[in-house]
Amino acid sequence: MDEQALAVVGTSPHIHTSRTTRGIMLDVCLALLPALAAGVRLFGTRALAVTAVSVISCVGLEALMRVIMKREQTAGDFSAVVTGLLLAMNLPATLPLWMVPIGSLAAIVVAKQLFGGIGQNFANPAITGRIVLLLSFTTQMTAWNAPSGHSWGADAVASATPLQALSADAVAGATPAAAGEALPGLLDMFLGRHGGSLGETCALALLLGGVYLIVCKVITPLIPLCFLGTVAVFSLFYGHFDWSFVAYQLLGGGLLLGAVFMATDYSTSPAYWKGKVVFAVGCGLVTCLIRFYGNMPEGVSFAILLMNLLTPLIEKAFVPKPFGKEKTPRGQKQKA
Repeated sequence: MDEQALAVVGTSPHIHTSRTTRGIMLDVCLALLPALAAGVRLFGTRALAVTAVSVISCVGLEALMRVIMKREQTAGDFSAVVTGLLLAMNLPATLPLWMVPIGSLAAIVVAKQLFGGIGQNFANPAITGRIVLLLSFTTQMTAWNAPSGHSWGADAVASATPLQALSADAVAGATPAAAGEALPGLLDMFLGRHGGSLGETCALALLLGGVYLIVCKVITPLIPLCFLGTVAVFSLFYGHFDWSFVAYQLLGGGLLLGAVFMATDYSTSPAYWKGKVVFAVGCGLVTCLIRFYGNMPEGVSFAILLMNLLTPLIEKAFVPKPFGKEKTPRGQKQKA
């Protein structure tokens, strides 16, 4: 039989298009440039050093693993560059540089290459790397650096993030009014002039990157809007209809970074729109449960990781029924 007549089953995507993996990854890199520029502007050249180490270690580990595994080299498709950038965006600028490659190892080797490479990873690699670093080096991963010229909190290196200032453990009442001077203004929140990871603080930069990805049709707005909307509604009720509390929850932490750049990962999010809605709403609910009822003020990474693990079940539950196919009666097996 002619080999060209055989149906070849392979890793997604299966639709032929002029767009390539390299082109899509380059678009994501471009979309992350505003957040990187804002991080360097706010936290200094140390942010650039963390990013450089993250990207170089991710690309190097990707190339090394493909050689060891004797598989086609994929280090040039820019997916490892995207992982390195996203991992760096989730790290504080004060993190010792020798710790960064440990996160890259967890992201590239454990979460990606050991499962077959791009398109076959069970979870977002950058989130996996961040969580490994957070659990391994909690003190260093939570030593937030206040932006240049701003030092909310007692210490410019270990200053509290806005979400920490709003948490019930830190401020009784958990409202912006109760937090008082411990919080930056909403304009400062929007522009990133507050403590946090180097790529998550500037909401303006992240929104610009998100708009670029939507215009280029790299992502659809469904997951980000459902994710953010769920957090907004939950926060509105939890904050006793205090709209400023909702604004701080939306602008604080890694919510925008996670909703726009990581929850939308092709490999680890559902392909169909109903599944995307369930996935995004689940991310929002888990984020709020961790923020409001857990022992940490932030929960975006853990929420996305949990929903990544549930993605195969969501896909199975909400796969579209082929047009014209009759529904199998309950209790009867479908005929082969």
